[in-house]
Amino acid sequence: MPSDIKIPALGESVAGGQIAKWHFKEGDHVKIGDILLTLETDKVAAEVTAEASGALHIGKQAGEDVEVGAVVGQIDESAAAPAAKAEAPKPAPAAAAAPAPAAKVEAEKPAKAPEAKPAPKPEPAPAAKAAPEGRVTRKKMSPLRKKIADQLVTAQRTAAILTTFNECDMSNVMSLRSKLQDSFVAKNGVKLGFMSFFIKAVVEALKAVPQVNVRVDGEEIVQNHFFDIGVAVGTERGLIVPVLRDADQKSFAELEKDILGYAAKSKEGKIQVSDLTGGVFTISNGGVYGSLLSTPIINPPQSAILGMHSIQQRPVAVDGQVVIRPMMYLALSYDHRVVDGKEAVSFLIRIKDCIENPARMLVGA
Repeated sequence: MPSDIKIPALGESVAGGQIAKWHFKEGDHVKIGDILLTLETDKVAAEVTAEASGALHIGKQAGEDVEVGAVVGQIDESAAAPAAKAEAPKPAPAAAAAPAPAAKVEAEKPAKAPEAKPAPKPEPAPAAKAAPEGRVTRKKMSPLRKKIADQLVTAQRTAAILTTFNECDMSNVMSLRSKLQDSFVAKNGVKLGFMSFFIKAVVEALKAVPQVNVRVDGEEIVQNHFFDIGVAVGTERGLIVPVLRDADQKSFAELEKDILGYAAKSKEGKIQVSDLTGGVFTISNGGVYGSLLSTPIINPPQSAILGMHSIQQRPVAVDGQVVIRPMMYLALSYDHRVVDGKEAVSFLIRIKDCIENPARMLVGA
């Protein structure tokens, strides 16, 4: 009797998704545990595995929307596995051909040189005509892309978003990172990156300016007393924001390991819904793509987001002298309904102080 392939439950808030890809073709023989298809939801990509062995019959095609519990295909358990093909015998090596006898050369008269004739000019190839149907490509928006679009539009429509800017001198962080990198890697097995410094700086800023660590729930303002920080990550499927839990209680090494772990899970398509929910603040690093300045959009229901940007050597005034320093522009977008300008500026200055004086984060000054 055929075994149904059903879309499994993927979480409380996930009702279904879109079939992104079948990993086998119609009629292929599959085994228990084989990954049959990848399902894209508005939060994660999930893999559906075979619960029986047999011939695959596909009921729903890639690109179709399906709900949790829907039957998308069947496995015919009565179909026998294909027999292994016997290896064909290798043909015996052919005997080497005897060399052709050398041509006799006439000695009486030298050979007459052939007359030189100009090669005919090649005719120009006819110009290719562009097919009208090839000028555009249409494809269905993925559930994740639709979710991102809805989130961004909701943020713009419901929040009073304002952005304030500052810049920070990265000299001390870069120097400290360079001095400690070898011993840090030897001890922890991961590199010391810039993101862990900014996560720690954000935690210090949230402690100094708790008004930023809030969210709006209806007509109430909810004050958060924990520090779960989201880090925006660009993937092939779109932007996701995995959350680093209790960042205030973790070391630099633990934060770097968490970041690498999420990067690996997103590449393998194994990010879970629980990895993406519950953050109180988000950091977005457009600098990895070369962005010099931007105005990030907050991630509802959070009330603020920090935008990092490219590090550039720029002339700045230090103690009355013009010097060249590695500078980064910082952007803080916030919901002006609950965060005032003074609080936003104070928050950003605290981050600037922590980055320019990283020892502050180590001693809590």
